[in-house]
Amino acid sequence: MLRFLSRTFASVQTQRKLDSAAVLQSFLLSDSASSRFIERTLMEPKLYRPPPEVRGMTSLDKDAFTQTITVPALQVPTGVLNKVVKSLKKSTIQRPGVHRVVQDKEESSGFRLVLLDPHRVSSAGSFSEAEAEALRSFGVSEELQQYELKLTYDNLKTEEVLEAVLPQGQDVTSAFSRVGHIAHMNLRDHQLPFKNLIGQVIMDKNPGVTCVVNKTNMIDSTYRNFKMEVLAGEENMVAKVKENGVTYEFDFSRVYWNSRLSTEHQRVVQLVKRGDTVFDVFAGVGPFAVPAARIGARVLANDLNPESHRWLQHNCKLNKVESKVQTFNLDGRDFIRGPLKQELPALLKGESAVHVVMNLPALALEFLDAFRGLLQLEPPCDQNLPTVHCYGFSKDDNPEADVVERASRSLGFPLEDKCSVHFVRNVAPNKDMMCVRFKVPKEVLFCSEDAKTEPSEEPAPKKPKREDSPNLT
Repeated sequence: MLRFLSRTFASVQTQRKLDSAAVLQSFLLSDSASSRFIERTLMEPKLYRPPPEVRGMTSLDKDAFTQTITVPALQVPTGVLNKVVKSLKKSTIQRPGVHRVVQDKEESSGFRLVLLDPHRVSSAGSFSEAEAEALRSFGVSEELQQYELKLTYDNLKTEEVLEAVLPQGQDVTSAFSRVGHIAHMNLRDHQLPFKNLIGQVIMDKNPGVTCVVNKTNMIDSTYRNFKMEVLAGEENMVAKVKENGVTYEFDFSRVYWNSRLSTEHQRVVQLVKRGDTVFDVFAGVGPFAVPAARIGARVLANDLNPESHRWLQHNCKLNKVESKVQTFNLDGRDFIRGPLKQELPALLKGESAVHVVMNLPALALEFLDAFRGLLQLEPPCDQNLPTVHCYGFSKDDNPEADVVERASRSLGFPLEDKCSVHFVRNVAPNKDMMCVRFKVPKEVLFCSEDAKTEPSEEPAPKKPKREDSPNLT
C-alpha cells in the first residue's frame, strides 16, 4: 500500500507541474496593458533560470549565473505601501535576497515600486478581484511598469543552480540529511563529476552548514559506520545535534547516526515509564538510552563499536544521566547472555516493566536466538516477561509477515498473533524498516537442557557492500 501511495503521490506532483505550466501559459497569452513586457517574457521562457552557458560547470563560478530580467511593478505611494504589499502578498516577487519594494525610477520620495511575480502577473487583468479591489481602495493605479532586475547566484535556489549545471535529462539531488553543521548526501554516479560544486552550493544555500560530505557507499556492517568524503567546507566531523530535547555529540565519521529516526526514538521511549529497566543491545551514541534515563528508567546500554561506546558515555555525562546508565562495549549476543542474563531473574520478580531494544536492522533479528534457554527452568511466570523491540529491514512484498516469520525462526517459537509490527520508514525503493514488538515467550526464555537447542553462530561481519540509497525526500 505504501508503495502504491508513493507512486500516486508522484503522479499528483507531475500533474501539479503541468497545471502550473498551463496557468503560466494562460497569463502570457492574455490581453496585456504592456505588450512589450509580454513580448520580452515570451522571449525569456526561463525567466528565473540561470544562463544556459553554465551547463556542465564543475568548478563553481558564481558570476556566471548573473543575468538581468524584466519584471512587472506597481508604483505605490509610500503612505499605503505596507497595506498594498500585504494585500498583494501572493503576487509579489519571491526570490532569495530580492527586495519586493525598491526605489521608484524617478527616485521620488513619495513613491516606491512593488515588484511582482511575472508568473502570476502579466497584465492589470491578472490581479484577483480581491487584489484589484484593494488597489482601488488605496488609490493605486493597476497600470504595470517594467523594472530591470539583476539576479545573481545569491538570488537563485539550490535546485535552480543544480538544474542549470547538471546534464539535461538527469535527476537533480539537492536533498541531504542535516547532522549538526554537517550536510550528508548520497550522490548518484552521474552526479560525481559535479560533487564539489554540489557541495559548495549546498553549503552556500543552507545557513549553519559548514561541511558537506558524501557517503562512498562502503558500509561497515560490524560498526555501522560508513566511509565518506568531504565535498566542501571544513573537515570537522564532530557534530552536535539536539533531538527531542536531548543533546548529543559524536564523531559522525566513526559512529552511526540517522536523523530520520527521531520520531521512532521518541515513540519507543514514550513506552518506557519511570522505574522501568531498559536493555539497549545496540545503543550507538544513546538515542534510546539517554532519553529513557532522563525520564527515570534504569538503563543498561551496549555497543560493540568502541567509538560509539565512548560517545555514549560522553552523552550520558553531557545530559547528566551517567548515574542511571551502565555502559558496555560488548558484542550484542554477549551482552544478552551476560549483563542481561544476570539482571533478568531479579527483574522478573518485580513489577516494573523490562524493555529490550535491538536497533540493528541489518542483523538484529538473527540475534534473537540468544534468548533461547537464557534462564534456568523456573515456575512459569507471565507477569513481567521482557518486552523486545527488534528492528529489521525487509524487501518482501509483505514486510510485516516477513519480519515476524524471521523473528519466529530465530526464536524457535511462533510469534504470529503474539506480537505487533510497526512500520518505521521506507529506506529505499522496495526496502522497509520495521519494528516487531513482543514479550519473550516463557517457552523460549525457560527451557530444560533437553529442550534447549543450540543457537546459531553469530553471523560473521559482512564484507563491505553497497547500501541501497535512502529516500531523502
